[in-house]
Amino acid sequence: MVRTINTRELILDILLAVEDGAMSNVAIRDCLSRHQFLPKQDRAFITRVCEGTLEYQITIDYILDSYSTVSTSRMKPVIREILRSGIYQLKYMDGVPDSAVVNEAVTLASKRGFYSLKSFVNGVLRTAAREMNDLTFPDMEADPVRSLSVRYSMPEYLVRRFLDAYGEEVTEKVLADFLKEKPLTVRCRKTGILMDNTIRSLQEQGAHVEKAPYLPYALRISKYNHLLMLDAFREGKIVVQDVSSMLAAECASPAKGDYVIDLCAAPGGKSIHMGDMMEGYGTVDARDISRRKVELIEENLLRTGCINVQTKVHDATVFDLDSESRADIVLADVPCSGYGVIGHKPEIKYRVTEEREKEIAALQREILKKAQDYVKPRGVLVYSTCTIAREENEDNMRWFLRTYPSFTLESLDPYLPDELHSETTKAGYLQLLPGVHDCDGFFIARFRKGKNETRHKINE
Repeated sequence: MVRTINTRELILDILLAVEDGAMSNVAIRDCLSRHQFLPKQDRAFITRVCEGTLEYQITIDYILDSYSTVSTSRMKPVIREILRSGIYQLKYMDGVPDSAVVNEAVTLASKRGFYSLKSFVNGVLRTAAREMNDLTFPDMEADPVRSLSVRYSMPEYLVRRFLDAYGEEVTEKVLADFLKEKPLTVRCRKTGILMDNTIRSLQEQGAHVEKAPYLPYALRISKYNHLLMLDAFREGKIVVQDVSSMLAAECASPAKGDYVIDLCAAPGGKSIHMGDMMEGYGTVDARDISRRKVELIEENLLRTGCINVQTKVHDATVFDLDSESRADIVLADVPCSGYGVIGHKPEIKYRVTEEREKEIAALQREILKKAQDYVKPRGVLVYSTCTIAREENEDNMRWFLRTYPSFTLESLDPYLPDELHSETTKAGYLQLLPGVHDCDGFFIARFRKGKNETRHKINE
């Protein structure tokens, strides 16, 4: 007898895994990979409820705390996630009957060993379903930070950070964009591949395809069942990569025959992109800190058949003497707070601490200290992050220029589409903001090393 898979059980398991520290995109991907036989409708339901519950967690908790005698912070994890996913379905999914949401939640609580809490789950969800539309949210004029936090499900700490950096109008655009549903962005490889054929292959397998902004080879795909089932992906004709990441490779602008070091390369999207830009000539040295991360790069290399990218396990904070003054281009796409990709990985915003931010900024500077020594005279260093935190971006850029005066910023305009040109890109850097730009939040700066630079000691 074939066992029926309960989609809400899978949703609960994913949410509990994220609560235990897993990244949401990985937890969802792994679950769907284990259950590839699930119908497309079930897969879409699992993805939407998981992503939506995580995206709207602060809003959902505000609603729950308005109707529950026990605050969400004091609930058992299983009950908390059952109620959170229930509230998400009640508030944001009109196609799911309220009675089905409540009954499934009660059944799941009992099935997971919380029979005594069935009436509690039933009462909270039924009250919320009945009264939620009349619930008053914090007033914007009286308390803008609290209001934006609850309305856009963003921790107050980050709301204050964004307001201080970008002002109310831009901050609200950023927060709203984080909550928008986004298709998957891919780079269509061009080396020996006709883009029209790739698009046709995707469409024939049921994917909706549209052009992404800024770059002619960037596509957005949706309504497909499983990425691994798409011929274009399995055959290496497309690479999962956001436009912002593609722009970083464009700003590096490697030429045929160059030697490029990509210091924090996993899963390899930018390394393969630069290898493709070099048309198979030269070498991209793709490095990362662990064997597992390097294996991710190698999996993508095997799938794409990219021939001029080599891999290496190496900690970017440890100086590599053999690389000193060898590279035409060094790409330091460093570990960061990830605030620019909250729209894809909503759990990031719930794990923020001031101490962690300081540790990350210090780590980035350690990597830059080593990276600058690998650049040959007149070579290029590209510094990039997927965050919108100024401490990690403009502040680190200015620190680098003060610390290493042999480097100067170089205009990004020759490498960017006209619609992204600005005073800062002319100066040599770009801050992409979700909601302001049509892509993830990302920072890119391009430095050129002078002819008569002073070499820095290994132990600095």
